[in-house]
Amino acid sequence: MQTTLKSPITFSGIGLHSGRAVRMTVLPASAEYGIWFRRTDIDGPDALIPARWDAVVSSRLCTKLANGRAEVATVEHLMAALAGCGIHNALIEIDGPEVPVMDGSAQPFVEAFLARGLRRLSAPVRALRILEPVEVTEGDARASLAPADMLEIDFEIEFADRAIGHQAKRLNMANGAFVRELSDSRTFCRNADVAAMRAAGLALGGTLTNAVVVEGERVLSPGGFRHADEAVRHKMLDALGDLALAGAPILGRYRGERAGHALTNRLLRALFARSGAFRLVTLSPAEAARLPGTGIEAADLRAVA
Repeated sequence: MQTTLKSPITFSGIGLHSGRAVRMTVLPASAEYGIWFRRTDIDGPDALIPARWDAVVSSRLCTKLANGRAEVATVEHLMAALAGCGIHNALIEIDGPEVPVMDGSAQPFVEAFLARGLRRLSAPVRALRILEPVEVTEGDARASLAPADMLEIDFEIEFADRAIGHQAKRLNMANGAFVRELSDSRTFCRNADVAAMRAAGLALGGTLTNAVVVEGERVLSPGGFRHADEAVRHKMLDALGDLALAGAPILGRYRGERAGHALTNRLLRALFARSGAFRLVTLSPAEAARLPGTGIEAADLRAVA
């Protein structure tokens, strides 16, 4: 069955790129509502923004949604938490242009969702079953979707900084794998890129406590990495959040090689441009039980691998 939160949850923080303080409330919603954002600081119908692949607009280093003059950026960690906790319907009220970065991961959102609990709704879960391979490339980066019985994410990255280097990981995302293995992995960047990002008006809210900053073989953020492969885990977290903009859970294998937000969105656009590449299916209870957010509990968050 579809789900929503039992009651509203409010988060406060700053935007990673804008540096602006923001207050955000995730509210329960009815069956078939989906995920929507509402800018409470903007009047009129444009204030509502769908969390959907075709509302994504061009941006650097994050996923940004827009509807006319209303925009909301850096939605990927929150979307990953919603998908990873199995929340299908929610209205997200936000009084600024960017989702708060919190600690740079999805963990604060996941902790709050699991503590509050979910309410089951009287509507079945529908999913997008991948029927044919779809792939997009840009230079040496590629992203693809291929048929599989459930969602799998396979990611590979390569950075010159020895603190990251080459990393690869593959996960079957069923039954809380996101919560246990990916949700606490933080965004990361190279120290050499920080000045350039800030000169371009980005990363204005970034600190050593809400992003992992590396320089060569050194990790500058206190405490170092939470996992030896935290960087690739975070890229997988981002991928789940960006794939959640498909509007329904995906049954298929996603593979990313040096892929980022823009390429994953291009992949969704390519998928929906090919009607024979997917089918919207209604899941049986047994099939729905294998989705990323089904059957998880607070103990899963404490069991991070």
